[in-house]
Amino acid sequence: MPAEPPTSRALHRAPELLTVVNVWDAISAKVVADTEGTKALATASHSIAATLGYPDGEKIPVEEMIDMCRRIVETTSLPVSADLEGGYGDAPDTVRRAIGVGVVGANLEDQMKPLAEAAARVEAVMAAAAAEGVLDFVLNARTDVYAKWRDRDRGEVLAEAIKRGKAFLDAGAPVVSRPGDPLRGGDRRPRSTPSARSDSRRSPSPATRRSSASRSSASLAFPTGRCRSGSR
Repeated sequence: MPAEPPTSRALHRAPELLTVVNVWDAISAKVVADTEGTKALATASHSIAATLGYPDGEKIPVEEMIDMCRRIVETTSLPVSADLEGGYGDAPDTVRRAIGVGVVGANLEDQMKPLAEAAARVEAVMAAAAAEGVLDFVLNARTDVYAKWRDRDRGEVLAEAIKRGKAFLDAGAPVVSRPGDPLRGGDRRPRSTPSARSDSRRSPSPATRRSSASRSSASLAFPTGRCRSGSR
């Protein structure tokens, strides 16, 4: 009898760097899942919205987002994490819906809401996942500080990112991330070579994109012993 594939949480805790390619519909999920070396999939909210004719930024009805997640999950036996943006108005309920169609992890943006509110939402999401019986749910709690505070001092932005990341870990998130370019931040000095990193919201979509997990882990470290990767 073949061994069960590793869970998403186990893949995140493994010493090998987990690279997750974003998918946005059934065929992209099948193509990526069938590619040698693929261990997990992550949906891309912007790409799903664009595929269905909606702009980015929670303009797509949550029912349509969850239904596309269902279609993706049904194409593969690999673990699937869903990009659920800011939670579509009710993050715990949205996560419950996602779990209901087979999703085992999610990306959740803080959208730079007050820290106490954002941390409480992380805690509520993890509680909702546990209530659904998914005790190893992989929530990637994302802070948008680099995307939202582009004109602030770089040191201030880094300090805020670390503070928020630690708060989300303390609230129960097993994974934290921060999209954006830490080398730019509020620093407007010209640079001879543009950074290769960018916020995936500005990337063309649908497109195959590398997970924000691998982009973020090299530049911003949080407490050891916890996962530091995610998808977007």
